[in-house]
Amino acid sequence: MSNPFAHLAEPLDPAQPGKKFFNLNKLEDSRYGRLPFSIRVLLEAAIRNCDQFLVKKDDVENILNWNVLQHENIEVPFKPARVILQDFTGVPAVVDFAAMRDAVKKLGGNPEKINPVCPADLVIDHSIQVDFNRRADSLQKNQDLEFERNRERFEFLKWGSQAFRNMRIIPPGSGIIHQHLRQVGVVGKFVEFFGPGVAQLSIADRATIANMCPEYGATAAFFPVDEVSIKYLVQTGRDEDKVKHIKKYLQAVGMFRDFSDSSQDPDFAQVVELDLKTVVPCCSGPKRPQDKVAVSDMKKDFESCLGAKQGFKGFQIAPDHHNDHKTFIYDNSEFTLAHGSVVIAAITSCTNTSNPSVMLGAGLLAKKAVDAGLNVKPYIKTSLSPGSGVVTYYLRESGVMPYLSQLGFDVVGYGCMTCIGNSGPLPEAVVEAITQGDLVAVGVLSGNRNFEGRVHPNTRANYLASPPLVIAYAIAGTIRIDFEKEPLGMNAKGQQVFLKDIWPTRDEIQAVERQFVIPGMFKEVYQKIETVNESWNALEAPSDTLYSWNPKSTYIKSPPFFEDLTLDLQPPKSIVDAYVLLNLGDSVTTDHISPAGNIARNSPAARYLTNRGLTPRDFNSYGSRRGNDAIMARGTFANIRLLNKFLNKQAPQTIHLPSGEVLDVFDAAERYQQAGLPLIILAGKEYGSGSSRDWAAKGPFLLGIKAVLAESYERIHRSNLVGMGVIPLEYLPGENADTLGLTGRERYTISIPETLKPQMKVQVKLDTGKTFQAVMRFDTDVELTYFHNGGILNYMIRKMAK
Repeated sequence: MSNPFAHLAEPLDPAQPGKKFFNLNKLEDSRYGRLPFSIRVLLEAAIRNCDQFLVKKDDVENILNWNVLQHENIEVPFKPARVILQDFTGVPAVVDFAAMRDAVKKLGGNPEKINPVCPADLVIDHSIQVDFNRRADSLQKNQDLEFERNRERFEFLKWGSQAFRNMRIIPPGSGIIHQHLRQVGVVGKFVEFFGPGVAQLSIADRATIANMCPEYGATAAFFPVDEVSIKYLVQTGRDEDKVKHIKKYLQAVGMFRDFSDSSQDPDFAQVVELDLKTVVPCCSGPKRPQDKVAVSDMKKDFESCLGAKQGFKGFQIAPDHHNDHKTFIYDNSEFTLAHGSVVIAAITSCTNTSNPSVMLGAGLLAKKAVDAGLNVKPYIKTSLSPGSGVVTYYLRESGVMPYLSQLGFDVVGYGCMTCIGNSGPLPEAVVEAITQGDLVAVGVLSGNRNFEGRVHPNTRANYLASPPLVIAYAIAGTIRIDFEKEPLGMNAKGQQVFLKDIWPTRDEIQAVERQFVIPGMFKEVYQKIETVNESWNALEAPSDTLYSWNPKSTYIKSPPFFEDLTLDLQPPKSIVDAYVLLNLGDSVTTDHISPAGNIARNSPAARYLTNRGLTPRDFNSYGSRRGNDAIMARGTFANIRLLNKFLNKQAPQTIHLPSGEVLDVFDAAERYQQAGLPLIILAGKEYGSGSSRDWAAKGPFLLGIKAVLAESYERIHRSNLVGMGVIPLEYLPGENADTLGLTGRERYTISIPETLKPQMKVQVKLDTGKTFQAVMRFDTDVELTYFHNGGILNYMIRKMAK
């Protein structure tokens, strides 16, 4: 069907009539000039992609009328111009594409029709692990191991880059892809920043704030393009003609912002003022990124967490054990660990390690620390994984790299590493001391995720901090320090050295940044980004349209999603007498549902790998094995910090209700499936919060889970459940498992009528005779279409096969 807004298209430049844009001013709608800039982006995408199915004319009207409709829970579509993937999420996407090609061919269609709809850049940045650190050759050794472990995955991705249109692969070793608003209540909302203070923030600072939006629960965090944005494009070596066209286009459609001009301020639903002068240094933790702690309160806050009830801010350590400690020998010297001792200190992740001001700040702090005679204890696992080669370039050219290395922060790789759980092993003596002393050891990282069990299995507390603070806590060796009152250490003259004595000034940082962060540096690094890795260049991959699956591979496996798929649709079926697999509380994250890090040696996934001849050294991580559904199904709810109400402890286990046995979650689900018994999950608020993760929906689907009943959902995870044909049910307002008296030991029948409407209520009946209503969170007709097809992948296969 033709686009009803085609008449809005016009050339941006008369000299280039083929390059057109949709001029939204031609709508001649007075509402457009008052829209927030983030809504204007949404509107432009809806108009450009209006096909009267995925995007309807009514969607455009709803966007224009957003201020009136914002409280009515109306979904509107968005088709991005480009998708950026990292390899942990990219591998399963390419596996899906490959399997979909097989399915389309099986149904008589043309498999070559299966390609990414949006151009996709896949950056391989999540595979590298901190196996080697504190040595000059750490980078090379870690990269060598990365290829040794992940060759199958890399060959598969290289095949994908050749087999599919619209896909580009950025090889390993090239760089990384990529608060506290949550208390305001921005879950599911767009957050747009405005006011004169925005102009004072660098693009890197804006990117850091926007990148953290999943942590404060927002759907999007948006900084409109302004002159600072344009200067950044020039500074980083972008083509000047393209930059001019970008600015001209944005000005033509009213999307170019001058933050000093209050007449440009749109109409917002809610305005929250933040005086930048009130911002103080903070960390986040010990178990969630949204739990802000002022640095001045860190010692007091951690000590209160020690004795607090087990939860997001508690470890439930008995008061008489708060000062427990354990001595150990490392490198022929004796050391002591206690609650709060830092054992991992990592400058890592896309949020911070591409920000010149904080990275150079960390380098200058390291220089001053070394000059003052301070050091980092040798057992602390220190690492530096820059956002790209550009960072290494300016750290080296500015002369701070030797000081970072002297404190143990050598470049160990280019990737998320510690932030994704690829922190590598701790020294055995450290692990023994932590385990024998039952100590709450600490990881400090400049990352954006610190959910339970993610960073390392032996660090129960993990704090997010800026790169300079990571170094500061590494020097201190403990989180139980008040930097304002207690020294970091002593200098050669026996004098106390405080953090304020070595903290670089803003003027010092900016002077170094102006001198060493230059356009030529970006051009030099980015021009060779796709060819710089010789190991990647040497990889050979088949060029066939269909992928030849290797049945012996433990990394790449054809998933079972489409085995029984036919062209005919089946009417929806009610869920009858389902058991509850897990009874969960609030803020269950995608890390709890589908962990990315360490594969525990006693887990179902470990048993699967052991049965195939692998040793623990070769297990790698759950994230690296997302191309194998057998492992990912076994890894679903395998987080060692999972808190299931059926049990009185944190464990990746549940009760198999028919027998009363305590089993690993996968083993219990397998037993239910063998008996032909459907399953559901009970949960509280914010189910599926944290990182967007397709396996957090795919895994439960493979376990036989037909529906989740929760108080509320993280928006993307709810959509992912819909995409896999798992029903997201929501309690009515004011109701939850406690108010309804649900124990989770009941059996649940969910009546699903043949004719469905978005957000309709359905009846839930228990085997006890109790009934109540819940909302079926299919929010749009398109989502209902996906559900009738058994998920979005099935829908696309049927569409292409026809």
